[in-house]
Amino acid sequence: MNDPIEGVGATARRGRRWTLFGMGLATLAAGGAFAHRRAYAQSMMFGHGPGGWHGGMGDMDPAAQARRIEAMVAFALADVDATVEQRDRIATIMKAAANDLQASRKLHMQARRQSMQLLTASTIDRAQLETLRVEQMQLGDSTSRRLLQAMIDSAEVLTPEQRAKVAERWQKRMPPQN
Repeated sequence: MNDPIEGVGATARRGRRWTLFGMGLATLAAGGAFAHRRAYAQSMMFGHGPGGWHGGMGDMDPAAQARRIEAMVAFALADVDATVEQRDRIATIMKAAANDLQASRKLHMQARRQSMQLLTASTIDRAQLETLRVEQMQLGDSTSRRLLQAMIDSAEVLTPEQRAKVAERWQKRMPPQN
């Protein structure tokens, strides 16, 4: 064991083992982070894909949309001791906002298709694309304004203590700040 070459080989093997172990750990950590990120995205507001809050409110049957909104309100107010009357009032506010925003959603989807046509044309019409961009910014602003109105109206239904509980609950659902 006093052979210097033998010691170097053992050290090299030990180093390779630690390197492989570290790479395995990094792979597990990356896989875990990916799984956590995906689980977080799916947990936020019942997921982002088809059938989720963000992906599933499109051209939905009005009765199904009403049920979805009622479920969302029940979920959002689950831990704040909201009365049935408060839940019903907030659901009504949110249903009205969803109905108001149906036309905006259709305009947005139409503009998206139009922009794809313009971008894949043989000649790019920069002026038309800029006009479309400005229209989309205006549409986004009006949508944002309507959503804020619904949020304010809903917040006014709750007591200050309930609003604080809702804020605390949603803050816990936010991704960690780096």
